[in-house]
Amino acid sequence: MKTTCEVLREGELEKRSDSLFQLWKKKRGVLTPDRLRLFPAGPGARPKELRFHSILKVDCVERTGKYVYFTIVTTDRKEIDFRCAGESCWNAAITLALIDFQNRQPHTAPVRPHRPSGRVGQEPGSTRDGGSPSGPSTR
Repeated sequence: MKTTCEVLREGELEKRSDSLFQLWKKKRGVLTPDRLRLFPAGPGARPKELRFHSILKVDCVERTGKYVYFTIVTTDRKEIDFRCAGESCWNAAITLALIDFQNRQPHTAPVRPHRPSGRVGQEPGSTRDGGSPSGPSTR
């Protein structure tokens, strides 16, 4: 079993800023089995974490000559844009780690809607005296 401190991938990728100019900021990414950490280029800065329990999917993969562009969609529908060098395949590594994380989570059975069936112990469509619903039985 993989531990949460195991590093699956480490390297450079770029995140598009949320600012007005939407500049691409270089980050050092560290991918583990349960999260993606993004370290700013400056020393001593605190990393930002994208935990997989809050990620819905990796989407919108587009390849250009130099970069691969992709979007991480969070469970609250926020979209975070990234790009990486074409040969680095960060999008594939994140997608595989996310699928592996989701497969390790406990699955819950789908809840079936409650359908009232009449009285307790009574077959649907029958009446209390054992006759048909349309009238008394003629035996």
